[in-house]
Amino acid sequence: MPAVLQIGQQMLDASQLIEKLKQYRLMPQLVQEFVIDTAIAQIECDPSKAMESFCAKRGLFSEEQRQAWCKQQGQSPQGMLQAAVREYKLGVFQEETWGAQIESYFLQRKTQLDRVCYSLIRTKNASLAQEIYFRLNDDGASFNDLARLYSEGQESKTGGFIGPVELNVPHPVLARMLSVSQPGQLWAPTQIGEWLVIARLEQFEPAQFTDAMRQRLLTEQFQTWLRQELQATKVNEIRGDAAPLGDQLPSNDLLADGVPSDAASGESSPDGSMPSGNIAEAPLNSSTNSSTSLPSDLSSEASPAVS
Repeated sequence: MPAVLQIGQQMLDASQLIEKLKQYRLMPQLVQEFVIDTAIAQIECDPSKAMESFCAKRGLFSEEQRQAWCKQQGQSPQGMLQAAVREYKLGVFQEETWGAQIESYFLQRKTQLDRVCYSLIRTKNASLAQEIYFRLNDDGASFNDLARLYSEGQESKTGGFIGPVELNVPHPVLARMLSVSQPGQLWAPTQIGEWLVIARLEQFEPAQFTDAMRQRLLTEQFQTWLRQELQATKVNEIRGDAAPLGDQLPSNDLLADGVPSDAASGESSPDGSMPSGNIAEAPLNSSTNSSTSLPSDLSSEASPAVS
């Protein structure tokens, strides 16, 4: 079989190239880009307008800056133009497909997009939790000081303060508590899995339907669509002794990390203050049974008594 690609001194024929794509787990990315190209193929685009938009987003206002970008990216001017056209057409595709209903989608998602700052103390010691609560509620003790002394999670490093984060970030039980709170409201110890949690809402920031939020939600809808398309796309190697490539690609790998979008969201993704999967931060689809979404590597040693 004749070689189709040379890398350094190594020549690869079509079969070897496919094997390398599978070996290096690049096949999902290739399939993803093919699905996108197919979806936007019929969209009309003015190349000069696409290039203008592409360069404006990246601050490339002079020919020297464009040449420097091409050199950095290993692209020719023609490759840069192709990238600009593709990005522009993808933006048009998102707008034409989901633009009309995106505000309605925002209203559906708003309760998860609202942002909060809150303070948190957690412990497994019931008597300690009650004592901390009484000191906060009755004696006006410093939440910061008590969190640093007695909280058993990473929030102890920040005096219990977490945020701002969207309400889809905390554990669902905690998120519901915060969503119905008034700033300054202190919650008595609440059982969440193995933890007793004392929480206080510090600040509530309602989500706004800005241009950046609109683009973020368009991209979100696009990513959902892309996952569905990838799941439905079969990939087969045209070779007598080859197994279908679809059998080689786990479904959870089909959406590559670098899903392209035509603009940054402009909304900082909530990174929380604790590792994913705990009461300060949990996946959107977490079960309300917090025992499955709380960290298991926290110290199990008994907390010291409040003095």
